Amino acid sequence: MPDLDGFGWLLIDGLKLTLFVAIASMAGALVFGLLAAIGKLFAPRPARILIDTYTTFVRGVPELVLLLIIYYGVPTLVQNVSRDLGVPITLSINPFVAGIGTLTLIYAAFACEVYRAAYAAVPVGQREAAYALGLSRAVTFRKVELPQMMRYALPGLGNVWMVVVKATALISIIQLPELMRNADIAARSTRQPFTFFFAACLLYLAITAISMWGQGRLERWAARGTTESRA
Repeated sequence: MPDLDGFGWLLIDGLKLTLFVAIASMAGALVFGLLAAIGKLFAPRPARILIDTYTTFVRGVPELVLLLIIYYGVPTLVQNVSRDLGVPITLSINPFVAGIGTLTLIYAAFACEVYRAAYAAVPVGQREAAYALGLSRAVTFRKVELPQMMRYALPGLGNVWMVVVKATALISIIQLPELMRNADIAARSTRQPFTFFFAACLLYLAITAISMWGQGRLERWAARGTTESRA
């Protein structure tokens, strides 16, 4: 990283935080998205309606609005309600918790739909063959459908990851010193906005390029032994 008038390391520090938030949020989204997808596929109807409402609401509201509601709105609401009840409390949410929690909440909904579509892509014959062998529904899902579902889900999940990386720029609004916030600080200090925002752009593109390379290798690994991998 060039010195950039002494602000090069500030961008590196911002890049580290961006990657930390993106990885933590994506890990949460993968886990909660899978649980939500399983709920949509197998849970009783009331639970499916609840999960449908969550995924529809979260995907329909801009990320920035949800972030502001969680970070600023929820503490204010809790404090107002507690004051009206005569037991005033002071509540504040840690910016890291708010940022990672919001991104996890949002992209778990997108991951849920990716998993659900991947499950639908698994040939029905695989399921029927497992049942014919006497496997239970749970064992069939865990040992037959889930591995194939994950292979089909990889391209979609890779796309979710790249969106998560870009969405980390939103957490600058709650004062977290991620890449875009540090680039903005450097641009204002030096009055060189093109230099620092372009440097930030290159760093995002570097993450994307490395992610695409890793995703390609992961997809080839997951497809080993299949017809597609031999083509």
